[in-house]
Amino acid sequence: MSSNSPKVAIHTHGCKLNQADSQVLARQFQKAGFTIVRSAAQADVVVLNSCTVTANSDSKARQYLRRARRSNPDALVVATGCYAQRAKGDLSAMESVSLVLDNRDKPNLVATIANKLEVESGSFAENLAAPAPGRSRAMVKIQEGCDQVCSYCIVPKVRGRERSIPPEEIIAQINERAKLGCREAVLTGTQLGTYGFDLPGIDLAGLLQQVLVETNINRLRISSLQAQEITPDLLGLWDDSRLCPHFHIPLQSGSDTILKSMRRRYDTARFAETIALVRKTIPGAGITTDIIIGFPGEGVREFAESYSFAASMGFSDMHVFPYSIRPGTSAAHLDDQVIDAQKKERSGEMLELAAASVKKFRQGALGQVRPVLWEPTQGKNCGGIWSGLTDNYVRVKATSGRDLSNLITDAQLTSLDEDWVTGEVVSL
Repeated sequence: MSSNSPKVAIHTHGCKLNQADSQVLARQFQKAGFTIVRSAAQADVVVLNSCTVTANSDSKARQYLRRARRSNPDALVVATGCYAQRAKGDLSAMESVSLVLDNRDKPNLVATIANKLEVESGSFAENLAAPAPGRSRAMVKIQEGCDQVCSYCIVPKVRGRERSIPPEEIIAQINERAKLGCREAVLTGTQLGTYGFDLPGIDLAGLLQQVLVETNINRLRISSLQAQEITPDLLGLWDDSRLCPHFHIPLQSGSDTILKSMRRRYDTARFAETIALVRKTIPGAGITTDIIIGFPGEGVREFAESYSFAASMGFSDMHVFPYSIRPGTSAAHLDDQVIDAQKKERSGEMLELAAASVKKFRQGALGQVRPVLWEPTQGKNCGGIWSGLTDNYVRVKATSGRDLSNLITDAQLTSLDEDWVTGEVVSL
């Protein structure tokens, strides 16, 4: 280990909740005297915050851990997160892994590693003012766990029962991150719509109102909501322009038969009503979704229903996942499992629809002027080409000789490229 400040690289797989956990870990490491680095090869400690939502997630975790060990044979390689929670023994058996700490161990992860490396907390005080990773955008966890128990989902097993973070802690974290230069806070959790069920006198709408009053963060984004949780009263809060007009509303399937088997708490009619309500209340809102392909019992008819319904929704983006058996879930025991070749073929069709849906939404945005949060330092290293996200979650690139790092400016959306929209900065 280095004789100076020890270095730690944190690598994150999976959802925005994991990203929020990793940002908290980064701040804790800094306060304990570590320096955050990007590359595992540079680090004394490599931490993987893992996902286990699919078999592919598990495979990616194992690949990364082996790669980290090859690039840095002397590092302490630590596995944490949901895969560590689900299969701690499997990860502990890997030669490339030094230490496995599951989700329950996360609060003590930094102290455990500091003790192992004999680092005295605060002994490298110059690091305490270091900027937090993800400076422009803070992932802030407001809720943990899930009580919904959808038949395909391992999350309740690895994240536990639903529990809400007290609003004063959330507000303090947002204010801290704003002081460090963050322009946007993304409120994350597994089941945001039920926030506050276990706290007196507060729900998600009340939390949003409180955050808007008690923080000066420039933008506030909600990571995900279920269709049945979105109400006219909740959407009324979006009269405040600080709330980003972007909604991630997981569909999972456009077939009512499959939705029932998944144990989702809506049908396609309710989902369509929600989408119509969002568009009526907040014109121009970006609406993204998740869709699972090849759930048990999905035949030709059910897939056609799902495809047709997804096409009718006009999503601004679609995340498509082939169904993956998760041990410990009820869907793992269902009959009529779909063969991999059919999943692959249907996923390809749905991905083509997703690409067409994204293109249509972006074409409809051309000519609009929208606020863009430009990402730090990118343009300095890329010939003055800056990248950022609009309030409604469209990736924009623009050329400017000015330093746009971590600024929010208006930009006119002018043309389409492969993975983004080209824009022109119209205000600074």
